[in-house]
Amino acid sequence: MGQSETPVWHGTTILCVRKDHQVVIAGDGQVTMGQTVVKSNARKLRRLGGGAVIAGFAGATADAITLFERLEGKLEQYTGQLSRACVELAKDWRTDRYLRRLEAMMAVADKNVSLILSGTGDVLEPEDGLIGIGSGGGYALAAARALIGIDGLDAATLDAATIAQRAMTIAAGICIYTNDKITFEKMDY
Repeated sequence: MGQSETPVWHGTTILCVRKDHQVVIAGDGQVTMGQTVVKSNARKLRRLGGGAVIAGFAGATADAITLFERLEGKLEQYTGQLSRACVELAKDWRTDRYLRRLEAMMAVADKNVSLILSGTGDVLEPEDGLIGIGSGGGYALAAARALIGIDGLDAATLDAATIAQRAMTIAAGICIYTNDKITFEKMDY
């Protein structure tokens, strides 16, 4: 890497699983700069809205913390309305000169809905209740879909937390920017 190049940060896998009146967001702990692991136990998850919302981020940490704080403010303004709070945050994120430069994505969930938020103004609700974002998000998402959809195995008896754990472990075995230091936030509804 030349001196004029900015280091490329990788190292996030966030997975959201919604199944049988339970929603879980899981995040790995790895942060890398270029080809070097700089931290293996980062916490990329947070409870918001007095504990009624769980969220995980992929991207620059300072940017994600800013977005968590902004979402917290929107949740206070639109009490109990996660979707509305996320739409309002997405509007700000897209139109505010400062927020526009933030490089992060978020997966958020409450007892009613799971959403993906991006800096392009997207507020997306997946139709299957599964979200995967970050470097290993596609791997974790594919693994979770397979675990939920396998007939004849114990998939019917697996709860959301077990599916999230297994899917994140699979992603960690594939994605070099994902590790097995996984944290969870779980909500029953």
